[in-house]
Amino acid sequence: MESYARGETEPALLEETIGANFERTVAAFGDREALVEVASGRRWTYTSLNEDVDALARALLAAGVAVGDRVGIWAPNCAEWTLTQYATAKIGAILVNINPAYRTHELAYALNQSGVSLLISATDFKTSDYRAMVAEVLPATAVRRVVFIGDPTWEELLAGASGDEDVAAVLATLAPGDPINIQYTSGTTGFPKGATLSHRNILNNGFFVTETINFTSADRLCIPVPFYHCFGMVMGNLGCTTHGATMVIPASGFDPVVTLRAIQDERCTGVYGVPTMFIAMQNAPGFASYDLSSLRTGIMAGSPCPVEVMKRCIDDMHMAEVSIAYGMTETSPVSTQTRADDDLDRRTATIGRVHPHVEIKIVSPASGEILERGEPGELCTRGYSVMLGYWDDLEKTAEAVDAEGWMHTGDLAVMREDGYAVIVGRIKDMVIRGGENIYPREIEEFLYTHPDIEDVQVVGVPDERYGEELCAWVRLKPGAAPLDADAVREFATGRLAHYKIPRYVLVVEEFPMTVTGKIRKVEMREESVRVLGLG
Repeated sequence: MESYARGETEPALLEETIGANFERTVAAFGDREALVEVASGRRWTYTSLNEDVDALARALLAAGVAVGDRVGIWAPNCAEWTLTQYATAKIGAILVNINPAYRTHELAYALNQSGVSLLISATDFKTSDYRAMVAEVLPATAVRRVVFIGDPTWEELLAGASGDEDVAAVLATLAPGDPINIQYTSGTTGFPKGATLSHRNILNNGFFVTETINFTSADRLCIPVPFYHCFGMVMGNLGCTTHGATMVIPASGFDPVVTLRAIQDERCTGVYGVPTMFIAMQNAPGFASYDLSSLRTGIMAGSPCPVEVMKRCIDDMHMAEVSIAYGMTETSPVSTQTRADDDLDRRTATIGRVHPHVEIKIVSPASGEILERGEPGELCTRGYSVMLGYWDDLEKTAEAVDAEGWMHTGDLAVMREDGYAVIVGRIKDMVIRGGENIYPREIEEFLYTHPDIEDVQVVGVPDERYGEELCAWVRLKPGAAPLDADAVREFATGRLAHYKIPRYVLVVEEFPMTVTGKIRKVEMREESVRVLGLG
């Protein structure tokens, strides 16, 4: 049998915009709790959330934001992030998600590449002084206005609305296929690419991800995964609002104890996370003392789930219907998912089966022919979920999405006889560290700017906590001073996101090469494991 599968076609796709769908939910579930921000104690019903979304939408219109304009958001999880997500959707502004871990180098690139005109930013997060970084990069961008959350500039923005702004009139002009979101994915060319997603893309993916775990308006979802990523804003927020369920924000960033307390106190029925987050919760002090009996379901994604972790999710966290999902930003994100009644094998050994209204196939990377089930090849996916393209980059779009609309994931997979898929490797050298996709080429391009480095290659090496860590192989310029991991990390700190900074650095005379002069990264990985004692 061929390695091809097509998802169910019922229920039908939602052919509406995010704003229209949200208003339909408000009409049906106005009195239900929509959003809880645990840290501040703030709560919204669907009616009150809609009022605040509309107030922000009017303020953005008054500030000159028009359909198709890019509004950047650079903040950790907070209620204002959610308000901004729905306010921009109602007025057809394209929300540009900026990773809270970004530093000046990456921030400037995202703002310029997408052409952000108005930036909504946090003032700070963890060790990051966002005000200082924004001030540093702003002169070299087209950003007209910066608004800081929780600061007088936020109040000024809201106060700027005259009341004459007609959100409903703008909403009525929008179409489901319009672009509404740009999410940056690490690029193999040294800079991230802006995956451009439509209302249809992300509204439906959020709906079907949660439909697959039997969501209703009675569900309360704990969302410790970041909003800047599809996991938080699509699978989390849109998954909830398409069903009238409650979004619970446990904290600005992930904290296992705070997350457990939020699940207990808010009687959450579901929780999301990458495997490392579930491991952290299960190993948190006093884990057994938390009342998690309200939990029913949740989603684990980002990297494979260890069997013991899955067993504890089901037995100790009461998540009998926990689901595994697989996808990528470019596909809104989910293409395959396990079902609520799948057995332990399917939930730990596979990435599930094809999603509703989506097609998947496994092809030969060389010929493009569909392979027989059981044979490894490249996983490709097609359907409503495939992005509109990379923002302002037709060439990269054509490399990723073929003429027939198939997204080439770059992942090597096998389709089992039962239609469930298993990831077996990656065609390119992407590293997945704690659920974050890292492309070594981007790190290499950055490290080339170090005055003492002549050449550099970055590979992934195994790590118990994060799945993989980065190891940089460095060749120094003649006469350069000695360099170690600490010095490299110091050079990158403040300029690269923390998860992109190599944990290990090996200074070498040469790289292993093929006879044709190509770097042998497989050999480098093996040697790194041996030298660093990671076997």
